[in-house]
Amino acid sequence: RFSSQTTGSNHFAELKTSTRPLLSLLCMIQEVSTMTATQTQAGLALELDAAPAMLNIIRDRVSTWCRLEGVETTHTDRICLAIDEAAANIIRHAYSGAPGSLRLTGVSLKADDRHQLILTLEDDGKQVPLDTIRPRDLACVRPGGLGVHLIREVMDEVCWTHRPAGGTTLKMIVDVTSLTTPDTKEPTHA
Repeated sequence: RFSSQTTGSNHFAELKTSTRPLLSLLCMIQEVSTMTATQTQAGLALELDAAPAMLNIIRDRVSTWCRLEGVETTHTDRICLAIDEAAANIIRHAYSGAPGSLRLTGVSLKADDRHQLILTLEDDGKQVPLDTIRPRDLACVRPGGLGVHLIREVMDEVCWTHRPAGGTTLKMIVDVTSLTTPDTKEPTHA
């Protein structure tokens, strides 16, 4: 069952599946408007099960948030691909298919003539040595193993860190200054 509720500038969605009655997903897209002299912020916050079935929800929420931020469709798709790859890596490597959760937050920073999206993924899973998180040799033609390469291609800055209580944090920054459509409505995509 999927239900959605909108209150002011906050959008809440809750998913309950009949196959896993204890699974409860609370997805929030918060449009938080805080103004300082030169900066506005709008945010995205998701916490959900680290399961492949959740990847489409992540892509949908990131896509919606990017659209609200005015990011062009082509670049939104690239950002969604990078986030999808990062979340899939958490599911596969941090949890190895075991139950767990992941958290995705996003902040939009607009200062002067710059517009950046800062996305953070956190998990509580197994920590892998940080020096092993690297793209594979592209000369080696084989299926899989391109996630880190794609993430680094799409994002301007990428940083993995271990969390003191366990798990890993991935912080990604992408400058969307030239990738946004000011005050135009671009067609949405499925």
